[in-house]
Amino acid sequence: MGGFGALEVGGKSARLYVAGDFAPGAPGVVVLHAWWGLNHDVIAYTDRLAAEGFAVVAPDMFGGEVASTVEGAERLAGAAESPDTDPPVESIALAAVDDLAARLGPTSRLGVIGFSFGAAYATLIPAERERLVASVVYYGVYTGPHIERSSAAVLGHFAESDQFESDEGIAELEASIRSAGREVTIHRYPGTGHWFAEPSRDAYVSDAADLAFERTVAFLQAHLLAEPPGV
Repeated sequence: MGGFGALEVGGKSARLYVAGDFAPGAPGVVVLHAWWGLNHDVIAYTDRLAAEGFAVVAPDMFGGEVASTVEGAERLAGAAESPDTDPPVESIALAAVDDLAARLGPTSRLGVIGFSFGAAYATLIPAERERLVASVVYYGVYTGPHIERSSAAVLGHFAESDQFESDEGIAELEASIRSAGREVTIHRYPGTGHWFAEPSRDAYVSDAADLAFERTVAFLQAHLLAEPPGV
């Protein structure tokens, strides 16, 4: 089990959930929450990842607010991405990376995981932080010039039928990453919809969520450990 601490963001402060062994050189992961906020699903996922041997931090990008309905989540996400919001979501995500890097030292390899809303930032911030060598996105697409400004490997988990992410958008994400010369693997999960990996949602599918988690751990081990299992 982890615990909460404070994250300094440009003179402001945000909550940061921290879990795992922060020994120098340990593999580190930043987890970015969906538009529900830093809820129990994200905390449980962070603890589960820490149990696999990773040092994990999960920043609160919504100032402590958590939504349980789509309407509430839309309000939180819209407010968080307003130009008037201080600190901005991207600044919080980047500060979490910097905090993790400082805790683990210069030899550690870092990755980032994002769910839905957070997936956009898990795609974006590797272009701003070279320490991030691996990115995992759960049912979230964000393309643009940032794709070519990073060399991080990408693992994507997407639903079979998603009301928020089209097949064309997912294909465009994969093609743009591949054309930038980066490693990318995209998995589609039959019989699932958006939020299939979040236990508190009606869309949750445990078998698919467990498989996605297993694939995530293997992917992170391959890219963040100096000697992955079996080597």
